[in-house]
Amino acid sequence: MIETQNINFYYGDFQALKNISMKMDANTVTAFIGPSGCGKSTFLRLFNRMNDLIENTRLTGTCLLNKENIYHKSIQVDELRKKVGMVFQKPNPFPKSVFENVAYGLRVNNMGNKSYIAQRVEESLKAAALWDEVKDKLKKSAFELSGGQQQRLCIARALAVSPSVLLMDEPASALDPISTSKIEELIHLLKQKYTIVIVTHNMQQAARVSDKTGFFMLGELIEFNDTKKIFLNPEKEQTQNYITGRFG
Repeated sequence: MIETQNINFYYGDFQALKNISMKMDANTVTAFIGPSGCGKSTFLRLFNRMNDLIENTRLTGTCLLNKENIYHKSIQVDELRKKVGMVFQKPNPFPKSVFENVAYGLRVNNMGNKSYIAQRVEESLKAAALWDEVKDKLKKSAFELSGGQQQRLCIARALAVSPSVLLMDEPASALDPISTSKIEELIHLLKQKYTIVIVTHNMQQAARVSDKTGFFMLGELIEFNDTKKIFLNPEKEQTQNYITGRFG
């Protein structure tokens, strides 16, 4: 479970997030929608502390993962990132073989011996619905895969270290419709084991894959509710205007 309480976030003097409180249940898919620059990706990156890598940023408020404050000084960020995997907008496989891409996190974190790593690679590729397509190409370069296959490989890489949360920042925006459909089917399967948070500009995608949707605008969370309610009967006029294409 993920919970934020009164989150404010600043890039220098610019306030990117304003007083955001939200709860996301385990084994659900939560989508963030809103115009470009509204803060949704910044908010997503709070959960694995990716924003820590940006200079001159500041956070106030509380961010909890399973009731533990992930910004407490006792938290080991490397350990946190094992629990919270991330998939980016464009597929970013490493210049390694298919096998070594998935094994990378296990090796870096000294997680298991040779046979365990081989087992986890196979399990992760199966979980990412990719095993049947690459089982005979494990020693080939990941760059030989199609864009959609590369993105599923990146998902497998994130799953290999057994996270509990999977963050996806526009995971299908660089893909063709067939590959996008495969990613969406995969999200439905993965939520049985993982809590998934996805940022998307594609409102139809948010409607198809998510249980809950948050609408962001100008750094504020305007509305957060069941996806069906957000799209069919939103409470706020700003949400209605965005969903019906009157702005954004």
